[in-house]
Amino acid sequence: MQRDPRGLGGAWRTSQRHTFTEPPTELAGYVERFWAVAWNYERPYRQLVVPLPNVHLTCRDGRAELHGPSSSHVYRELAGVGCVFGVAFRPGMFRPFLGASVASLRDRTIDATTVFGPSVTSLTDPAAACRFLEARLPAPDSRAELAARVVAGIAADPTVTRVDEVADRFGTTVRGLQRLFAEYVGIGPKWVIRRYRLREITERLESGDEVDWAGLAADLGYADQAHLSRDFRTVFGEPPTGYAQRYDGFGG
Repeated sequence: MQRDPRGLGGAWRTSQRHTFTEPPTELAGYVERFWAVAWNYERPYRQLVVPLPNVHLTCRDGRAELHGPSSSHVYRELAGVGCVFGVAFRPGMFRPFLGASVASLRDRTIDATTVFGPSVTSLTDPAAACRFLEARLPAPDSRAELAARVVAGIAADPTVTRVDEVADRFGTTVRGLQRLFAEYVGIGPKWVIRRYRLREITERLESGDEVDWAGLAADLGYADQAHLSRDFRTVFGEPPTGYAQRYDGFGG
């Protein structure tokens, strides 16, 4: 299939505007960031959305939805003039709001009013979202905080490549870690490790850095470059070279 040229060489930036806002101290334990995307397309555009282990609350055109952790990439169609406002919850920290296992949201989108009530549909900016969430902060949950610390540790340390390493570091068993992630993160620790190690690749591609693929594969715990490329394609839907074409300086 021929690629849409609007998705190559950073061309999508001419039709989209992305903004990100840090949460205040009162919400920083629960919210990773607020975000908004505005677009203007004469013809519909299929936007690639890459997965991370966050639960997102989105508000658009009077609708509010909760998007659970996604195990693979998805596409969202953007058409005409539009905008969406979102809240990215810290991995592990949505369970206290949900009151149920986050695994129940994996690869699913549900009506946010079932969790937050009808007034959630009115959220369109960070200030309104802050007031809304601060009025609904759940009771402290030590297991949620542990899950959040584990995910943050995985994200911050590129040398972490195995689940047993993580379990040892946080004083639990592999099975205990798997149960914690199912309940609070919604997706397994092996997937989370793999996703954050693959982020090392996307960050280098987005910055325009040259990549030593064989060396990077070894650094990230892969047997060889082919294994890394297969894993990347499974998550992102295309090989690293195809993904690189989305950014300036990587045409062809």
